[in-house]
Amino acid sequence: MTQPISFSTALRERSGAAHSGSEHSGFMSDLLRGEGTREDYIALVVQHWYVYAALEAATERMRHDPVAAPFISDRLTRLPAIEADLEFLIGPDWRDQIAPLPATRRYVERISQVGAVWAGGFVAHHYTRYLGDLSGGLFIGRVMKRRFGFETNGIGFYLFDDIADPAEFKNVYREQLDAAPWDDVERERVIDEVLLAYRFNTELFEDLAAAKDELVA
Repeated sequence: MTQPISFSTALRERSGAAHSGSEHSGFMSDLLRGEGTREDYIALVVQHWYVYAALEAATERMRHDPVAAPFISDRLTRLPAIEADLEFLIGPDWRDQIAPLPATRRYVERISQVGAVWAGGFVAHHYTRYLGDLSGGLFIGRVMKRRFGFETNGIGFYLFDDIADPAEFKNVYREQLDAAPWDDVERERVIDEVLLAYRFNTELFEDLAAAKDELVA
């Protein structure tokens, strides 16, 4: 008799295509192949600031929620690192020089919406961002370090000094997903929200590419 697959496995399998499509967008492919510029990288960091400001504000709201709390770890916090990166990359007045793209505004609005009222939706966005950071994000950080000659300044977002074993951290996170008290209907809702998060991320990359093209034109 075939054993049913775990929720974390189902989530990974059903979001795999969306994840791959997002990470292999034209903007990110160019950046990782060395065709993107330092300015392109800075533009990405800027948009990350808005996304993680929303996500980590939602984290504070959800910190004592019995369903969401097991997923929350201060070792994942990215906002201070992003702000240090922006100060290094742009200067001390970086807040006066940035603005969210339309896709980023929609993404942030959704994170804020579900992060105020729905633990499963919050976990969906938390999972999409942070487990991605502990996987492909670490690779992106190494590429940007080589490409632009960074040491730690400029790529602090990609450095998880408090997580000695990212693979083990992700394994524990997946165990928590499997243990979450969700019925089949709620699990489907969480998967749908993960797919939506990847769509927002793809649209963000598309906006970055369009903004780049406008500057070139």
